[in-house]
Amino acid sequence: MILRVAVVTGSSRGLGKEIALTLGESGYNVAVNYLASEKEAAKVADEIASDTLLIKADVGDIKHVEKMAEAVYEKWGRVDVLVNNAGIIKDGLMIKLKEEDWDEVLRVNLKGCCNTIRAFSHFMIKSGGGHIINISSYSGLKGREGQAAYSASKAAVLGLTYTAAKELAGYNIRVNALLPGYMQTEMGKASEKAMTTAKMESITGKLSGPKDAAGFIVYLLTTDNITGQVFCLDSRIV
Repeated sequence: MILRVAVVTGSSRGLGKEIALTLGESGYNVAVNYLASEKEAAKVADEIASDTLLIKADVGDIKHVEKMAEAVYEKWGRVDVLVNNAGIIKDGLMIKLKEEDWDEVLRVNLKGCCNTIRAFSHFMIKSGGGHIINISSYSGLKGREGQAAYSASKAAVLGLTYTAAKELAGYNIRVNALLPGYMQTEMGKASEKAMTTAKMESITGKLSGPKDAAGFIVYLLTTDNITGQVFCLDSRIV
């Protein structure tokens, strides 16, 4: 059996947790990344059926990310999958948004994504290729009132996805982005009004959940020629 290794950033809870658990069930050894929620991350690692590595790292700090990548490669000797799930939200109207909040959202959501791609792609190349999946947002596609920084960061992640897909294709690395939609998770929740509106816009009349996104990721990892794409993971027509 071929050893396969996946890294999931921000996987101590919510969508990241579900992705990590599902990858473990699918036979991947999983690196569980967290920053502040050590107890939650440890529980996730304990629940994963396969071998795990618990890593504290700030994705917005390139030195942290480089050490994380080295630790993963040192433990397993390869990296096959990187899921860029870590992210933060600091809501506020643009005219009232604090500069430090803007900077922090872009540092984590955009720079963090770029940092991990840069660090882990080197080891993916040594491993013969792999998959990078960036978690973006409908806010990055359409914008949303009160989320100037978050929307801008997630829109930029789409541009980063397209560019990385082109630059890494020659190394057999596929890069795609997912738009999970509103979810009943800490990061995915919106106001009751927004959630109701999203359900009304949905063809099925319901919202997708973390299991839908995690299952789609597992499928995507079985493909060889899908790259540079953005996938909407609910039933709203964009």
